[in-house]
Amino acid sequence: MLNPIDTDAVIRDGRVAGAFPDEIHEGVAWWVAACFVVISRARQMAVAHDSHPTTAEFHQRFCRGAINAEHFGCQVSSLDTADEDQLLHAMKQLGGVPGALLTTTDDGGRQTVTIRLYDADGQTVTEPTGLARMRQMIASDRVPLPVNDQAKGRITERRDLVETL
Repeated sequence: MLNPIDTDAVIRDGRVAGAFPDEIHEGVAWWVAACFVVISRARQMAVAHDSHPTTAEFHQRFCRGAINAEHFGCQVSSLDTADEDQLLHAMKQLGGVPGALLTTTDDGGRQTVTIRLYDADGQTVTEPTGLARMRQMIASDRVPLPVNDQAKGRITERRDLVETL
């Protein structure tokens, strides 16, 4: 694995989070997304982020990881900038799909990036519902890869789902 992370420190407490760039890097978003698609068996998902510049690259990598997870062909609805309520609303509008919210906090020069994952019912993914398996997949370098180009999903900009609130 290129640029490994301490999965026990980063994937915990109902989220994926760490100081950027020391504990977490943009590639982690790709890994998390690919694993999340496989674990949730998602064919579609909604992804949003805050407006922080650091989060933008994590968001792009997350979306690319989600569309490249094995044979799932996940269709990612990118909401661009949205808060948790807007994400949860969009997930319902899309028919009850899983989702992810990526945020960055800046505390005195230390940036912490957080990825929160939600199941199709809008509940935060926890240890028993996927985080433990995700941590094990990443720690053992078992991040899902696409089986072929036909199995790839696609990213669709769906800012309209946020604007309806």
